[in-house]
Formats: sequence, structure tokens, C-alpha cells
Amino acid sequence: MLRKLIPLVEEGNNHICITRPRRFGKSVMAAMIGSFFSKGMDSSSIFGNLNIAKHSSNHSEDFFDEKKKIDYRAYMNQYNVIYISFIEAASESTNYEEFITSVKSILQEDLHEAFHDVKFRKTGTVTQDLRMIYAQTQQKFILVFDEWDCIFHKEYITNSDRKSYVNWLAAMTKDTGYVALTYMTGVLPITKYSSGSTINNFHEYTMATDDLYSEYFGFTDAEVDDLYLRYKARTPNCNITRQDLKEWYDGYHTPSSERMYNPRSVVEALTRNRIRSYWTRTGSYSEISTYIMNDRADIKKDVALMVSGEAVKADVEEYAATAMDLGTRNEILSAMVVYGFLNYEDGKVHIPNRELMDEFARTIREKKTWAIFTIWQLRQTVCCRPR
Repeated sequence: MLRKLIPLVEEGNNHICITRPRRFGKSVMAAMIGSFFSKGMDSSSIFGNLNIAKHSSNHSEDFFDEKKKIDYRAYMNQYNVIYISFIEAASESTNYEEFITSVKSILQEDLHEAFHDVKFRKTGTVTQDLRMIYAQTQQKFILVFDEWDCIFHKEYITNSDRKSYVNWLAAMTKDTGYVALTYMTGVLPITKYSSGSTINNFHEYTMATDDLYSEYFGFTDAEVDDLYLRYKARTPNCNITRQDLKEWYDGYHTPSSERMYNPRSVVEALTRNRIRSYWTRTGSYSEISTYIMNDRADIKKDVALMVSGEAVKADVEEYAATAMDLGTRNEILSAMVVYGFLNYEDGKVHIPNRELMDEFARTIREKKTWAIFTIWQLRQTVCCRPR
């Protein structure tokens, strides 16, 4: 991942947004990137033992060619990094004004403390402060924004708040000389919430449409093989087979059809030596299940087919609106893909694995009428299948 990001940092003024379902390692990756580039720490003892150190060279011009080595030490701990986990501010706020005020005030306090020799305006904004730092020191920043869209899942957020928030992100990142790289993650791609040219400087990479960073989120078959060998070597009484991991946590695919496993569940299972569902019910799942139970857009028929093991055709838009705004069948199915409850491949959606199948089965059991409907639907499916 760092080998792909270092050229972007060197070039400057690059902005990427990577969206993945929850529990696919976005926050771990964001923390790794911040730790590597930040001046605020010495990361040599960490990264000196990792793969990036195996690609070392004294010739920095080689970084443009991925087949050549790079001198990672020329970039490690050499940049000002602004790292913001928006989920922390959102969890402590009761309205949008509290949320954004908290983010801005803490950031300004940190900037003024770190650059105490810079002459700031008394009533300057965060963006103005960053411009003043760059003008007086020529130092650039790497911005790492984790869970950028988490505020959109709060009940109190309004359309006006969303617009204001996106405008603030645009002001922070667009047409600014002080940004070397913006690395932003979330569940929802930013395009959906950016009208016209508000934010057109981001390159977005989604799970369903882009392969460039796919291998770094989720576990591949080879990575699970390696983890399973480590598990067998250190666990006296292994209760898990390699096939168990495949059945329970596989089922996702990259656009190039490479298989991907839910990373958190694989780690939990191997650590605890127990196969089970480690999927934690989120607000997003609760909201979507409400649409299912209320049979919005006849979605029950599709869910019943998927519970029976079928895939259903869908026109998935990965920039689907948040769960509160869903109105059509495709929007509901799209949201389920975005949040990781379904996998999308070859124009169809399906339940990826047994872990998620358990979640849908639990939803079915919660309502007797839903269970009756499902049994009827499954019978219809079997009876109507061509022999």
C-alpha cells in the first residue's frame, strides 16, 4: 500500500477516497499510513521489520517504477500528518454543530501548539491557519480522514448539515498548496453527497468497481492460508478447519473476481479457536432490516431467494444513499452491498457466507409472519425451478 502512496505524496496535491464495508480494515490501514508518514513519531522499529523495508534503495527516483526498489526511509516520519477519526467526534456529539465545532477547535489547538512561531490570524479558520503555516514555512501536510461519512448515520443530521460538511471538506482539500496527500476512508463514497464541482478532486476507489487497492482490504485466499498455518502451529487443540473459514467468512469478490474474506471475523475465529458469527449488528443493519420487514419495494421476495441460496439480479449503485433515505429496490440492495451484507458480482447480489446467512436467518426468526412468508417463497422457488 505504501509503495502506491509514496509516489502520490512525492507528486503532491493528490486526494483519494477508499470505501469499504465496515470491519474490512479501513481504520487499521489509516492508522498505519499516519504512523508511517508522521513526524510526530519514530516508526523505524516497526516498519524496519515489515515488507516495505525489503524494497529499499538509495535512489529515490526509482519510486515511479514499482518493479524497482524505493528508499522508504526517505519518506518515513518526514511529513506533518493531520489524522482525524471522525467517528470519535460523532460519538460524543448530540447535533451537527457540536460535531463540527469539536473537530475544528481540536485541530486548531493542535496546529497552534505545533507551529507556535507562525503568525496566525486571531479569528482565522482551520483552512486559513493551514494556508498561513504553508506560506510561512513551506511545509506540506498529509491528511488522513477515517470514517468520513460516520456523521451521516446520526439521526440528527439534516440535508443542510450534509451540504455544510461536504463544503468544509472541499475547503480543506481543494486547490490548496499545503496538501501533499489526502487519504480518506468511509463506507459511503463521497460522490453521492457532492453536488456539481463541490468535491471533484478526489479519486474514489470502491469495492465493486475498482481493483487498484482491493488487495489491501479484506484477506485473500493466500493470506488466510498463511494465517491458518500460524494458527495450527500455536494452537494445541484446533477446533477450526480451513474449510470452516472458507464457508463462514469467504464470499466477497473484487472486480477482478479475486476472493476476499471478512478480515475481522477470520482473526476473531482463529484467536478464540471457535467458528461462529462475529458480525456485530450495527445501526445500518437495523435500519436496513426495517425496510426488509416492512417489505419496501417487495424486497422480501429477493431476500427469500437469497436465503435459499439464490443470487438475484440488481442494478447496484455503490454510491447508494444512507439507509434512512432508501426508496427503491435497487437502493435497498445497493445499501446492503455497501454495508457488506451482500456481495455483488456479474450483475447479481447474494449472501456471501454462512456468517451473514446467520444474520438474515436471525432477522427471519424475529417475525413469525416473515418466517411464514419465507417458507412459502422457498416452496414457490423450488416448484418453479426448471428440472
